[in-house]
Amino acid sequence: MNTVIIGLLGARLDHAGLGKKRLGRWRPTVSLLMHSSLPVDEFVLLHHADELQLAKLTLADMAVVSPSTKLTAYQVDYADPWDFEQVYSQLLDFTRQYPFDPEQHAYYVHITTGTHVAQICLYLLTEANYLPAKLLQSSPSKAGIQGSYQIIDLDLSRYDQIASRFAYEAQAGIAYLKGGIETRNTAFNQMISQIEQVCIKSTAPILLTGPTGAGKSQLAQRIYQLKKQRGLVSGKLVEVNCATLRGDQAMSALFGHVKGAFTGAINARLGLLGEANDGLLFLDEIGELGLDEQAMLLRAIEDKVFLPFGGDQPSRSDFQLIAGTNRDLFANVRAGLFREDLLARINLWTYRLPSLCQRLEDLEANIEHELHQFTLKANHKVSFNKAARQQYLQFARSPQALWRANFRDLNSSITRMATLAEGGRITEALVTEEISRLQSAWSGYLPTPTVDDGLAVVMPAQALAELDLFDRMQLAQVLKICQSSRSMAEAGRTLFNHSRSQKASVNDSHRLKVYLQKFGLSFQGLQQLPKSD
Repeated sequence: MNTVIIGLLGARLDHAGLGKKRLGRWRPTVSLLMHSSLPVDEFVLLHHADELQLAKLTLADMAVVSPSTKLTAYQVDYADPWDFEQVYSQLLDFTRQYPFDPEQHAYYVHITTGTHVAQICLYLLTEANYLPAKLLQSSPSKAGIQGSYQIIDLDLSRYDQIASRFAYEAQAGIAYLKGGIETRNTAFNQMISQIEQVCIKSTAPILLTGPTGAGKSQLAQRIYQLKKQRGLVSGKLVEVNCATLRGDQAMSALFGHVKGAFTGAINARLGLLGEANDGLLFLDEIGELGLDEQAMLLRAIEDKVFLPFGGDQPSRSDFQLIAGTNRDLFANVRAGLFREDLLARINLWTYRLPSLCQRLEDLEANIEHELHQFTLKANHKVSFNKAARQQYLQFARSPQALWRANFRDLNSSITRMATLAEGGRITEALVTEEISRLQSAWSGYLPTPTVDDGLAVVMPAQALAELDLFDRMQLAQVLKICQSSRSMAEAGRTLFNHSRSQKASVNDSHRLKVYLQKFGLSFQGLQQLPKSD
């Protein structure tokens, strides 16, 4: 590959006197062409319009030192070399005009010369890959006028000490997002690891979905605190449950209002979006917002401007949005209850928080967390005795434990037992009482079919409890047909008797297999069960 160096003319270091002896002195730009270990095919010299004479002289000297090197001059023109915005804009224009070809050329950016502002701009442009290059630093040396040079690769993974520090910071961020709880659920850990990267690198909206009590609010708070620790936000966290907003109150609460906007509007109001400027706005249960509020929110996300209720002058707020919902927003779109364009805008980073029943391997760690939190509030330590702990864990992991409100149920359960624990010890008697209390609270949610449809022998009670009646009735009929058929192909022909005739290629067995897999079932497993009536 050809080697191309891009460098700034150094008004002081490249000057080194204009006499005949200048070629015998170390001059960063010229001396770079004297290294046999760094053959340079092209050197692009960036210089200011006021430095034209020095640039011509330097290029002439470079041609003497390395006649085979192609020399290219590029003129930048900013009024103030210490104005960051002007310098960055000029150098960015260069990156857009220069015909980079990283597959054919190896690029290096020389950052020894130029003002500190220009050097910082070159570094930022290289880090952002506008300049697809490595950094090159040179310095004088006793070895000769060629000096020495060092190549700096911004791929920090090559530097063990730096990489390990970044890995440590990332792990610390991940642990913080998990509330310090040592979780074992692989999918959950992978999700939190990605959220850590996203909240550090992106200001785009984040959508947190999942059942009530899965921890959406707590995660949003931790995302904010992590961003604040890293200096990524300077404003505050503003939280609101959209289910509490209705009508004009919703408009006023979210977007503020002007004085006299409605009866009782004695003073102007900033609104939640305005309060979240330079911070983070968490809209929990965003699916409860009305369509008018959704339209205004979409504009506020995209353009950072919105109209206060009753006003005609736009307000600005630069906030990051985290939205939470336990609803299926795509179903809401189909039902005309949620704007499709708003969903598309907030659906860039979407994470579904699993229920407690889907994270039973993390149960013990969360119990310890709840006990620790109670200890901090009550100022005395509470713990299970060994038998009581085993009794509680056995129930908590059983199909009888529905955990309808997920971690809220767990928090309430531990709080009750810890409050009643004499001497800070949770006993078997307390656990027995608590189990009875939980079973009573969940009894109304247990399925009570009037007819034995045969599903209880093929699916866990928890999974059945979460099935809609429609899915349960349909699955029961599929079960009967599978048990009465000699093969999966025969069962498929019976079940898809009309739709199969409309397909050019028929694979009834595959369609049935996919359907059964949705419920964790297989045709072979159903064949081995006693025949249902």
